Amino acid sequence: MREHAHSELLRKRRGKENCKPRAGAIGVFLLAFVLAWFSSAGAVFALSSETRGEGDPGVEAFSWGFKKAKGGNPPSIDEEGFRDLVERFGARFYDPSGKKVVYLTFDNGYENGYTARILDVLREKDVPAAFFVTGHYVKSQPELVRRMAQEGHIVGNHSYRHPDMSRMSAAEIRADLEKLNAAVREVVPGAEIRFFRPPRGIFDEKTLATARDLGMTTVFWSIAYKDWDPKVVHGGDHAVRQVLEQLHPGAVILLHSVSRDNAEGLPRIIDAVRAQGYTFRSLDEWGK
Repeated sequence: MREHAHSELLRKRRGKENCKPRAGAIGVFLLAFVLAWFSSAGAVFALSSETRGEGDPGVEAFSWGFKKAKGGNPPSIDEEGFRDLVERFGARFYDPSGKKVVYLTFDNGYENGYTARILDVLREKDVPAAFFVTGHYVKSQPELVRRMAQEGHIVGNHSYRHPDMSRMSAAEIRADLEKLNAAVREVVPGAEIRFFRPPRGIFDEKTLATARDLGMTTVFWSIAYKDWDPKVVHGGDHAVRQVLEQLHPGAVILLHSVSRDNAEGLPRIIDAVRAQGYTFRSLDEWGK
């Protein structure tokens, strides 16, 4: 079974909203919470044109999700409805070469005091990583972004405003992505931003097409867990266990830098993954 299936829940919620146009701030907050929770957890849904932004009626949108990897096998997206779209635009979520390689990636929407520690570990362990940053992160943490680049890590585009891009026109998406790239280049002059990760994992055809037109490859993930809420702390062992239970050849690991569990568990994650014969690679070494 898939980790989460919530399209029916969303349909019911939208139906209630249509019947009660005065839902107010509480309803808006609840809907935003549900969307953020499910999209981060890894589920898929189709948005109707009535709930989408203008300029894209009838275009199907998805939230990245998959059947979790088991027994060292890669996760499956065969039942999610977006495999053809992902393949058509060359989006990545795991390296199908069969080699025992893994790609470590982080999403950085805001700073919670752990990124410097994460960078220290990566330097000590000689592990490359990709950091997908937002406009807020770049503007508020220029020194950390500069350090990422100086220490050989990839700085990727996670959008400027972290919006639901399925509700935006292609022109609006392009403007947002270009604004983020420009912000990064203010901090890291001459930086090449070659990789993009859709905010909240929500995407549609025009999102992938716009990123490709800007010279960026879309990168999803094949290993993740609920690590985005900084108020939920289980300890470093929990982070290690979550990654190892899903480990498979070619994995793209997604960790959120706001998690204390990830910061505490990262050294052991790296050691345990290597102990199983895996090599950490950079996204720009894909397939090599």
